[in-house]
Amino acid sequence: MRIISTNSYEQMSVMAAGMIAAQVLLKPDCVLGLATGSSPIGAYQELIRMHEKKLVDFSQVKTVNLDEYCGLEPTNPQSYRYFMNKTLFEHINIDLRNTFLPDGMAENAGKESRRYQALVEKLGGADLQLLGIGRNGHIGFNEPNDYFTRDVHEEKLTQSTIEANSRLFGEGETVPTTAITMGIGTIMKADKIVLIAGADKAEIVQEALYGKVTPQVPASVLQLHKDVTVITCR
Repeated sequence: MRIISTNSYEQMSVMAAGMIAAQVLLKPDCVLGLATGSSPIGAYQELIRMHEKKLVDFSQVKTVNLDEYCGLEPTNPQSYRYFMNKTLFEHINIDLRNTFLPDGMAENAGKESRRYQALVEKLGGADLQLLGIGRNGHIGFNEPNDYFTRDVHEEKLTQSTIEANSRLFGEGETVPTTAITMGIGTIMKADKIVLIAGADKAEIVQEALYGKVTPQVPASVLQLHKDVTVITCR
């Protein structure tokens, strides 16, 4: 595991974007595992800038996102499909048909989870998986549990996660309480993992990286992966 401490969110974002771009340059038809939330926005902005300067070509890239809320249409501004389209996909030369997320509107979440798991496996898994980390140590939407989940599944969100996400929803909007997410096993099959965490996550990062490996702190499992880079900012 490599741990890189940077002086600012901007520096962290540039470094993360550089690692993603390097993966694309090394393997133009790679599979990128992507994340949502506030942490990766700066990295996505840097990737857009690099694309505009013709430093990186996404035309052959495929992407698989970690998760999607249950019950939100892809056109809903709070959905992760909408977030990815507006934050990254619409600003680079990627084929939207090669960008994949779980279907949050699927009538049967279990069936959709199995479909998405099969899709990720068919693509060969992520060559590089980008992760953030929740304040309770969740990665993807894998909340603290008594065991590490293996495959894509429907996850009931904890109250702390719902409250943390509520700031992104307008007054009167209902915050989803469930999501379809890659399981820990699916995430761990990525060839490389890059985790980014702001200064406000310093305490949980310390616990995840140096504490006991336990499903009560889902991100702690990253200690067992062969190729993890953690980029933090002060």
